[in-house]
Amino acid sequence: MVTKTFLLCSLLAIFFVFASTSSAHGRNLTVELIHRDSPHSPLYNPHHTVSDRLNAAFLRSISRSRRFSTKTDLQSGLISNGGEYFMSISIGTPPSKVLAIADTGSDLTWIQCKPCQQCYKQNSPLFDKNKSSTYKTASCDSKPCQALSEHEEGCDASRDICKYRYSYGDESFTKGEVATETISIDSPSGSPVSFPGTAFGCGYNNGGTFEETGYGIIGLGGGPLSLVSQIGSSIGKKFSYCLSHTSSTTNGTSVINLGTNSIPSKPSNDSATLTTPLVVKDPNTYYFLNLEAITVGKTKLPYTGGGYSLNAKSKKTTGNIIIDSGTTLTLLESGFYDDFGAAVEKSVTGAKRVSDPQGVLTHCYKSGDKAIGLPEITMHFTNADVKLSPINAFVKLSEDMVCMSIIPTTEVAIYGNLIQMDFLVGYDLESKTVSFQHIDCSANL
Repeated sequence: MVTKTFLLCSLLAIFFVFASTSSAHGRNLTVELIHRDSPHSPLYNPHHTVSDRLNAAFLRSISRSRRFSTKTDLQSGLISNGGEYFMSISIGTPPSKVLAIADTGSDLTWIQCKPCQQCYKQNSPLFDKNKSSTYKTASCDSKPCQALSEHEEGCDASRDICKYRYSYGDESFTKGEVATETISIDSPSGSPVSFPGTAFGCGYNNGGTFEETGYGIIGLGGGPLSLVSQIGSSIGKKFSYCLSHTSSTTNGTSVINLGTNSIPSKPSNDSATLTTPLVVKDPNTYYFLNLEAITVGKTKLPYTGGGYSLNAKSKKTTGNIIIDSGTTLTLLESGFYDDFGAAVEKSVTGAKRVSDPQGVLTHCYKSGDKAIGLPEITMHFTNADVKLSPINAFVKLSEDMVCMSIIPTTEVAIYGNLIQMDFLVGYDLESKTVSFQHIDCSANL
């Protein structure tokens, strides 16, 4: 029987509050996570029901996935209102607090800055670069400027200042100058951890559907401009996260870890660490994996979704799914999904298939007096067979109805955050691998 413990599992987006320790091999940082729909989030609406929040998260998943359909959308970052997590950092000297969407699917960090030609309403003061002694604009031939794609980069030749411009899929936009600054992360144990000379975008022309609670976006993708990449030498080019099913209103919490100790080298509590190659391809912002098959119960189905590449002439067919913490649902290639859904339906017991009242989820099941029996699902990545719990693959919409948190897509496949919960998911950017270790995140933090 599916329990209530995962009703709030998709209601976790995220403030990052770093605690740091030092070692001979560099810093190790642990980050506490709070979801955007948690009572601790500035976006929390007490009038929304659990179903309201779930359905809103599902719709954000669909909107966010559409940015993967074209080269322009891919390289422009994310749908402006589609992030699931928040991050709290400080920028400048003296430091100014910043709250922005944290996203593993984008690179350049940008915030709203004074003086602003056009800015969306923001609950907190804009960043004033003139009050920071460490603010420095990037030149047109600088490495940060060259790391921008052709349609993102511009130049103020008269002042030799690099410009950036992003246009998002929902017609939101941001424009400004590229600069370097000292980014600091608060530590509950003492002094903040600082990273001088970090490149970011200082936006002075921004508009669209950006939320009032956020300053902008903090990029945690795989490209050279992301925060993770820029501080890579300090954290051993390794990070991991563990998303808990336990509500943030209890003692349970979720975390992200950065540093050499963030990925377990040995199995813990008899739970094996499964490792699969991280497929590097264009664009390098996204974390591509290769999904070979899915097993439903005892039925193994070879995955027929093709490899994904922006370059039509590319012969690369590996890397057929993107692992993304900012997308709630998991999306699989529609041709494969027909057989997959049929196998799931055949394996469910004690319930009949019904339609999702919101029309978003494709496989929903309603029970009578019996408990719903759900199949075990295993995701077969290259060299890593990841067994899912029912709470990963299914979400409870009411007392007597569950729906699969996996839907079809005609675009690129996405491995979303519901399916990753209660796994320690590790990224080793040096060895180019992603690892999975099944643990109770709330009990191991």
